[in-house]
Amino acid sequence: MLRSFFPNPPLFFSSVVVWALLCIGLWQMGASGWGAAIGLPPLADGDALPVDVSRFWAPSLLWFYLYYALCVAVFAAAWHVIDRHRWQRWSILGSALIIFMTWFSVQTSVAINAWYGPFWDMIQQALGGDSGVTVTDIYTGMLSFAGIAFVAVTVGVLNYFVVSHYIFRWRWAMNNFYMQHWSRLRHIEGAAQRVQEDTMRFSTTLEGLGVNLLKALMTLIAFMPILYSMSQDITELPIIGHVPNALVWAAVIWSLFGTVLLAVVGIRLPGLEFRNQRVEAAYRKELVYGEDDAERAAPASVAMLFDRVRKNYFRLYWHYTYFNVARIFYLQADVVFGFIVLAPSIVAGKLTLGLLQQILNVFEKVRESFQYLVTSWSTIIELLSIIKRLRAFEAMIDGGLPNEDTKLSNDAVS
Repeated sequence: MLRSFFPNPPLFFSSVVVWALLCIGLWQMGASGWGAAIGLPPLADGDALPVDVSRFWAPSLLWFYLYYALCVAVFAAAWHVIDRHRWQRWSILGSALIIFMTWFSVQTSVAINAWYGPFWDMIQQALGGDSGVTVTDIYTGMLSFAGIAFVAVTVGVLNYFVVSHYIFRWRWAMNNFYMQHWSRLRHIEGAAQRVQEDTMRFSTTLEGLGVNLLKALMTLIAFMPILYSMSQDITELPIIGHVPNALVWAAVIWSLFGTVLLAVVGIRLPGLEFRNQRVEAAYRKELVYGEDDAERAAPASVAMLFDRVRKNYFRLYWHYTYFNVARIFYLQADVVFGFIVLAPSIVAGKLTLGLLQQILNVFEKVRESFQYLVTSWSTIIELLSIIKRLRAFEAMIDGGLPNEDTKLSNDAVS
């Protein structure tokens, strides 16, 4: 799954971590100010980025774009020398481009959050009457939002296009890798299904799951400092009372509670999904044999195989029922959790409408990032099942012997 697309995966991913830490450390130690030498200085102390679309081409951000591109170029050139790989342009440059566009997409959310404060404060003033706020002021504020939204939509569409091509090329690489070893793999039960269907499902599942994970991490990095600064004014939690950095603790504890809850409730699901594919493969193969051999796919044997499929599906339905009960109850409670946390501060009159909107938005972004496992658990279960089958499949390439997961018999399926 990895070596087909990435050069020397163990060394490659280790080098990614080391190089990323070096680049981040260099940026924090002073590289952020190097742009001043080419007319791209950093923000002065106390300054902030503009609260409109022009923030995306502010000098400090333009220098960050250039710095990121230089770091990626050096890394890609090094690997071009170390270990040339057919899919190197997509696995290295494509990954870097997706990371950058995901980061940029998160920055559009940060820009919208910065826009919330002054706009909703202006609305609050207008609702109070005799504030001097005109219709033109409101339309101007909405126009600023439209500019940011246009950038967000454009980047989102481009990101989806690139990710789709990236994932299909990964599937392409896996397909070619397996077909190179087809002489050893063709005798494994369900080999055709694993090359065609499992690689397809691996790519499509990873497309959504991987990008969402990356976005969750980027969102957490971008919004956690903002939530921390906003927590300075919110120190009271319902029932508990005074808590320093109350918003941060509330977001972390609530999200961890949901993650642990669903992990425990759904602990049996990956194994059941894996077993489901096994019984489906056995049933499908018997039907395929029956197309060419009149002695195969007899009604009795087909009925027995389908009965195993039925039993496994019914078992899955039962386990998903209580899993979904826990998941849906948690997500419904999550809708009002922000207001529950902020209720003491709202009653005390500590918040303006603009600040309330900003806090709720940031609080929601941070919670969503922490709740990645909560919202993606069903998809993660499916991906784990696929990876488990493909790993067993690849064991034959490395000289392994067929086992319960790679060579099925009717007895094993039962």
